[in-house]
Amino acid sequence: MGKPRPFFSVIIPTDGRPRQLAACLQSLACIEYPYDRFEVVVVDDGSKTPLESVVHSFRDKIDVTLLTQSHSGPAAARNAGAQRARGTFLAFTDDDCMPKADWLQRLAARFTQTPDHLIGGCTLNALPDNPYSTASQILIDYLYTYYNPTFNQACFLTSNNLAVPAARFRALGGFDTSFPLAAAEDRDFCDRWRDRTHQMIYAPEVLVYHAHTLTLRTFLQQHFRYGRGAFHFRQARTQRGQYRIRLEPTRFYVNLLRYRSSQAQARTALSPAALLFLSQVANAAGFFWERGAKRSENKPSRVREILR
Repeated sequence: MGKPRPFFSVIIPTDGRPRQLAACLQSLACIEYPYDRFEVVVVDDGSKTPLESVVHSFRDKIDVTLLTQSHSGPAAARNAGAQRARGTFLAFTDDDCMPKADWLQRLAARFTQTPDHLIGGCTLNALPDNPYSTASQILIDYLYTYYNPTFNQACFLTSNNLAVPAARFRALGGFDTSFPLAAAEDRDFCDRWRDRTHQMIYAPEVLVYHAHTLTLRTFLQQHFRYGRGAFHFRQARTQRGQYRIRLEPTRFYVNLLRYRSSQAQARTALSPAALLFLSQVANAAGFFWERGAKRSENKPSRVREILR
């Protein structure tokens, strides 16, 4: 007999989205992978809406556990799931994502070849008729193209389609729970992973569908939050004694506005390029807002130091 297939723990942080969670769990119930070789750990990050009934309805289809915690953010939720997990490998996705049926098969094939690597898959927009969801996915596609020119030496992978050896995840300390928002905590994890000289792989055949419904308002809020996370990431790097990240060159933004994703683009009064421009304005606003907020927090302590 051959070796048993790798055992995965699929970890899903969630916060008050029962409909999306049900769709995610339904996709996992259709996974083409041995039932006894994976488990699902759902971590409820302080939802006001009880989720037990949603999870319970899938217990006859998959091995699924529900954990609950007070609202602490997605980084803390993922770490809680990883602490409970029994798998040799941890596979992270989000409650508004639907992994393709061969998701774990594809990850298993990658880990068979490179068992110590971090592997990130490809995320596809499940809402091509939503212009804001489409623009947000175009931005991710562009960042993957920009930061991962060589698949075997990736630099940036998102946490909604990410898998990692459990032992190395725990040795690294998991996600940094000082990141309070769903913004840049995955970027920080990848940065710390590479700082340990561990390898990262972008595996485009490892697919999940992302159904993140956005309006113009929530689209701008999302990218404002990303800007706040970018500032927090910069501060975290400084505290670790790493060099500060410089602003991207002008060509980065020019090429972004020219970039065309392979995914369908919805018709809207605003072109994809206009939405991408607005995303960068919102991102910059979030960055400088967070910087101003941190400076305001530090002013009293600075005054006390001067008065001593």
